[in-house]
Amino acid sequence: MKRFFLIAALILCAASANAKLSLRSVFSDGMVLQQKTEAAIWGEADANAEISISTSWGARLKKIKADENGIWKAQIPTCEASYAPQTITVSCGKEEIKVNDVLIGEVWFASGQSNMEMPISGFFNCPVENAGEVIADAPGKDRVRMFTVKKTQSYEPLDDVVAGEWKGAESANIAGMSATAFFFARKMNEILDLPVGIVLSAYGGARVESWTPKDILETYPDEKLSREEIENTQEWIRPYLAYNAMLNPLRGYTVKGFIWYQGCSNVGKHEQFVERMSNMVARWRKEWNDENASLPFYQVEIAPCETYGGNENVSPGALLRQAQHEAAHKIPNSAIVVTNDLVSQYEYWNIHPCKKQPVGERLAYLALNRDYGYSGIPCYSPEAVSVKRTSDDGEIGVELTECQWNGLSRTKEIESLEVRGEDGVWHEVKEAEYSWSKKLLLIKSAEVSRPVEVRYGWGDFRPGNLKAWTGLPVSPFDLMVD
Repeated sequence: MKRFFLIAALILCAASANAKLSLRSVFSDGMVLQQKTEAAIWGEADANAEISISTSWGARLKKIKADENGIWKAQIPTCEASYAPQTITVSCGKEEIKVNDVLIGEVWFASGQSNMEMPISGFFNCPVENAGEVIADAPGKDRVRMFTVKKTQSYEPLDDVVAGEWKGAESANIAGMSATAFFFARKMNEILDLPVGIVLSAYGGARVESWTPKDILETYPDEKLSREEIENTQEWIRPYLAYNAMLNPLRGYTVKGFIWYQGCSNVGKHEQFVERMSNMVARWRKEWNDENASLPFYQVEIAPCETYGGNENVSPGALLRQAQHEAAHKIPNSAIVVTNDLVSQYEYWNIHPCKKQPVGERLAYLALNRDYGYSGIPCYSPEAVSVKRTSDDGEIGVELTECQWNGLSRTKEIESLEVRGEDGVWHEVKEAEYSWSKKLLLIKSAEVSRPVEVRYGWGDFRPGNLKAWTGLPVSPFDLMVD
């Protein structure tokens, strides 16, 4: 009988130990919560235990009950943003967890592949432009903070990330922060003067399918989903494993929106891209209880790079960019940043170009204009809508958005603008003029008497230099003449 009670006591102790009150890793010291909302917070405790949550900013005391598996989730009313540090206290019986140095501000979720992952310190032989100056001018731990999820994979959905920690943007920390996400957050902080938090979950080389759950991928006939087939696939392009390990544990963390830099690993699959991006974003929004698409999703176009294996007539990189723009138009509450002007000629081989600051800032311009009421901040790149003949002498006119007020940046020494005739031969056009009266970019080539097609920045590596008066670049395009 004594042995029976001893075993029973040990079992109860083990159960109690396994059910110890806990919070998920992202709810930790230094965290940033979205202001003026019902911010989600969750963790584990004993089955059916009562959990109490209180805050230093005076949110009403929350009392909730864990489910039969010990999982609990609550929503905390948050106040207006402030640099004043706050605390959250979570208690269950005699157990208590205090989360210190909490800031209330604006929170964004950043994801994608290596160009989002790429830190201020860069990759080997791939630096971020002006990295030393950026580190020296670090804005401080209370202005920008980032929770960086450790790269990992899992065949089963995880409840918590393997590792992650909130760090403030001090000179000691900033080198390890995502450059694109940091520059986005820094610009947001400069304009809003509010704390900005980034939850970063990015995996170099990942495909859209890497960030999509298995049940959706099972509807795609070309996806190989058996464990053996996945194990024989390059680690970084494996399907659904990054989703399980790096997104599933964070789904529902209260954010203002998403920023996304990805696409290189989907080059060559442009015909599938729009549908699969749309499906991924729709699922993410469902996981965040955002089926009305109130959370914006802002993308970055893949930069020019020669490594995609295209030629003069076929460009998989250009086709993927086109698909990215189509996805941005199709996905509700979405927009895209153009990068065609952000590479130098020596970077033709480099899939990780150094100019990350303009990328992050252009993402910030989208958010500031569309989500924070700064309608005067330009945020859209000109896009080609149509092209038509404007005279009998071979002149054509391209209709562009975002140019009607003040035209384009140049008329001479234009790069990557081309026309072709019925013979199929492409000819560069170095001079073109945006017409005030016709609201068209007028193009004429001495070599082509009757153009049938016009393209700009169209190729794996075809950087351009046409910009709107705002400095935002013209989007690459390829159009047949009407």
